[in-house]
Amino acid sequence: MRYSVTMSRKIGIDLGTTNTVVYTPKRGIVINEPSVVAVSVLDNRVLAVGNGAKDMIGRTPDSITVVRPLIDGAVADYRVTGAMLKYFIKRASGVFSFIKPEVLISVPAGITSAEKRAVIECALAAGAKAVFLVKEPVLAAIGAQIPINSPIGNMILNIGGGTTELAVISLGGIVSAQSVRVGGVKFDLAIVEYIKKKHGLAIGERTAELIKINLGSALRGAHEDSLNIKGRDLTTGLPKTIQITSNEVTEALSEHLREIIQIIKGVLEITPPELCSDIMDRGIVISGGGALLRNIDELITKVTGVPARIADDPLFCVARGTGKVLENLEVYKKNVIAKRS
Repeated sequence: MRYSVTMSRKIGIDLGTTNTVVYTPKRGIVINEPSVVAVSVLDNRVLAVGNGAKDMIGRTPDSITVVRPLIDGAVADYRVTGAMLKYFIKRASGVFSFIKPEVLISVPAGITSAEKRAVIECALAAGAKAVFLVKEPVLAAIGAQIPINSPIGNMILNIGGGTTELAVISLGGIVSAQSVRVGGVKFDLAIVEYIKKKHGLAIGERTAELIKINLGSALRGAHEDSLNIKGRDLTTGLPKTIQITSNEVTEALSEHLREIIQIIKGVLEITPPELCSDIMDRGIVISGGGALLRNIDELITKVTGVPARIADDPLFCVARGTGKVLENLEVYKKNVIAKRS
C-alpha cells in the first residue's frame, strides 16, 4: 500500500494545445485526453473535460461553449485551465487524491515569465504541492532516449498541436532553438480552408482531423488515396458528399510545412560548426503528434540534406520525458526552469 502512495505523489503532465498526456512513475501513461473543456454560458460552470468535452464539439446549444484553454502552448484562460488540470491531477492520483502531488509540466522553450507564472498558479490552484516546469524540447529529447548530457549535438524537432519547436541540445542544455506557431491545429484549419475554397464545402474541425489522419502526407505521391467526406454546400446550404485525395491534403498543408522547414534551416545556420557535424551524423529526431504525418521525415531529409527519423512512439516522447525527470530530479535539475511550492 505504501508503494502506491509513493507512486501517486509525483505526476508528469505534457500540457498540450490539443491533448494532455499524464505520466506517473512506475505506472507510465495513465491519461491521454483532449485539452478541451465544455463550459455553461449561463453560470460559467465546467460541464465536461477531455474526451467528454471533445464529443460535444459542433453539437452544443447556445447555452454551452466548448473551449481549448491553451493557445499555442500558453494559458489563454486561467480559470478553465485550472479546472482542466484539477480534473487530470485528481484522475491520475486515484484513491490517493487527498495527497497533494509534486507536478512536473512541459512548457514551450520560448515561454515568457508571465506565462510561466500562469502555468504554475494554475497547477497550484489545481491541488499541486510543488510545481516544476521543463522546456518541451528537452523533455521530448529525454523521452526519445537522446543522451542530452553528453558533449554531442542532438537536434530534436517537436511538432505539437499548437507549436513546432526545434532545439539543438548539448551538455544538458539548449544551444540554439526556434519555434513557430504551427502544429496539428493549424494543419486542421488549413484543410478546412482548402476544402472551402476548392470545393465550396464547409466541414468541421473533427472532419478535418479525420482527413489529416487518413490522407495526410508531407510529400505528393504517384498513387493517390481518397476519402469521401460530408459537409455543407456553401452555395445551396444543403448537405453534400465529395471525394478528396491525399495529394490535395498535401497541397493544403504545404505552406505550414514550409514554415517548419524554414526554422530547421534557421537553427542550422546559427548552430556552431562542431555541433552541425554531430547533427549530420546523428540526424534530426522528430517527435510530437505531427511526426505521425506520413513522409514528414522524408520531406525534411530531401529539403535540408540532413537525415531525419521519427522517434519511437513520438506522440508520447514529452510525457515519457516528464517521468524520467521526476525519477531523476537531481540529474536533470539544471533543466528545471522554475519551481514553486
